[in-house]
Amino acid sequence: MFTTRPTLQGTFGMVSSTHWLASQSAMAVLEDGGNAYDAAVAGAFVLHVVEPHLNGPAGEVPILLAPAGGEVRVLCGQGVAPAGATIEHYRALGLDLVPGTGPLAAAVPGAFDAWMLLLRDHGTKSLADVLKYAIGYAEDGHACVENVGATVETVRELFETEWTTSADVYLPDGKSPRPGELFRNPALAATWQRLLAEVAGAGDREAQIEAAREVWRSGFIAEALIRQAGRPTMDTSGERHTGTLTAADLASWSASYEAPATYDWNGWTLCKAGPWSQGPVLLQQLALLPTELPVYGSADYVHLLIEGCKLAMADREAWYGDADAVPLDDLLSAEYNAARRRLIDGKASHELRPGSPGGLAPRLCEHARVVAPAEPGFDPMGAGEPTVARLTADGGTRGDTCHLDVVDRWGNMIAATPSGGWLQSNPVVPELGFPLGTRLQMTWLEAGLPNSLAPGRRPRTTLTPSIALRGGVPVLAFGTPGGDQQDQWQLHFFLAVATRATARGGLDLQGAIDAPNWHNDSFPGSFYPRGMRPGSVTVESRMDGAVVEELRRRGHDVTVGDAWSEGRLCAVARDPEAGILSAAANPRGMQGYAVGR
Repeated sequence: MFTTRPTLQGTFGMVSSTHWLASQSAMAVLEDGGNAYDAAVAGAFVLHVVEPHLNGPAGEVPILLAPAGGEVRVLCGQGVAPAGATIEHYRALGLDLVPGTGPLAAAVPGAFDAWMLLLRDHGTKSLADVLKYAIGYAEDGHACVENVGATVETVRELFETEWTTSADVYLPDGKSPRPGELFRNPALAATWQRLLAEVAGAGDREAQIEAAREVWRSGFIAEALIRQAGRPTMDTSGERHTGTLTAADLASWSASYEAPATYDWNGWTLCKAGPWSQGPVLLQQLALLPTELPVYGSADYVHLLIEGCKLAMADREAWYGDADAVPLDDLLSAEYNAARRRLIDGKASHELRPGSPGGLAPRLCEHARVVAPAEPGFDPMGAGEPTVARLTADGGTRGDTCHLDVVDRWGNMIAATPSGGWLQSNPVVPELGFPLGTRLQMTWLEAGLPNSLAPGRRPRTTLTPSIALRGGVPVLAFGTPGGDQQDQWQLHFFLAVATRATARGGLDLQGAIDAPNWHNDSFPGSFYPRGMRPGSVTVESRMDGAVVEELRRRGHDVTVGDAWSEGRLCAVARDPEAGILSAAANPRGMQGYAVGR
């Protein structure tokens, strides 16, 4: 089939990310003798610089890593709710939802510590070696992609009147970053330079990394973050609030390792983060598939995937979160999914239908029970585009994020989805050059739910990287930005890879990424103000018109979006028998690139 680019193939190393500078920086680390984990850390810190509207150091990141010859592990870089972040506190402020912006929405920052833990435990390079690329682009400048300036222009009034420290960085001389002009963030460069100077005398490589973690937790970085959290800040509620983050919250939290959630399907094993993420949604969608799939790309095929997604997402709302007992084994069981599969017929469902795994009664939040409408001004044609998919003048956004995959010549593999700490999420911390995150907006201010706001509990994140195994061996790492759309787009991508042969040999990664994609919004959104559109489907205009009309006949409320608007996937793969590595990246948005040799 036609593809926008070839699937890259080589034997030395492959990188795919949502920005070409991050991809090439990670590749430079591989060329310098580093492994996949060194490369990923370098690329991640470059993403903070070149995609500041999509992620930052004070955001979060789930990481799936598959060391050569080892077990797949999840490295959780999702911080928890601070000790003072109680439902009672937010309700006392007159709030029904956690604001989409501002310090009240800030969890304990998780991304930095996760990258440090990865570098310490699995990398080989020094902290200075991996940070030099980000420091260079922040200090000397880089040519911004168009959406950085577009994001700043959308929140210009907020920056100029309220978040003036952000205006200092992103509106120097009153001008937003422009394509083709160098943009610098000297405060961010100075932060990393000071960090390196403070840890230089700590000892060997690992000691310096540990010292950097302490600076983040309790040194000058922590002090600046706490000062910022305590400043009254205008947020999406229309009021100024201070946050709940304290020095004790920062000092007591650490990124951590855990086993992945897995599901076996047709000889593949899919690995995801646990139900504190939406990762098991992909596993549930696979479990709901019949033994024989309809013809790829047909109306039957698209209808089946949409309806299965609705059922999995309904279960996400009723069961997923960082609570003590999420019945994941039951949710993935053959008996449960056989019963759920019978709910899928020839018509589009407009209901939110969670199941009863293990005979337990599902409980939905009040917001879902009243079928909250989509937010005013909601543009379904733009909802699928993750590079500032939906941004309002108060900074409210719909799932902006990055992704990064690496495989090296030794067979080490990693998939990571960094997000949060966006330039539009909170004011820039003036001493540091980056803002706090807003992940707490995904929790509910209603007690007794798996995803209720609670101190020490992780908000259920939409971030969901993937690693797939064949015969117990990791062979594929992939993921995408896109909030609630991530595991919808990933399902279609994975099925395209797993079920379609390529005459060239190997996995047709680029063809699977380029194929027309779609998503639905028939469940409460994860981002403020948590709207949903029952029965909705947004498709790319490249989808066969006959398929679109058949979907409408079956009751789907179909919106036809732009030709290249659904998905922003990255992927790398490894064929252990042939010794071939491969990679591909999404052409949508024209900034994701794969590199390798």
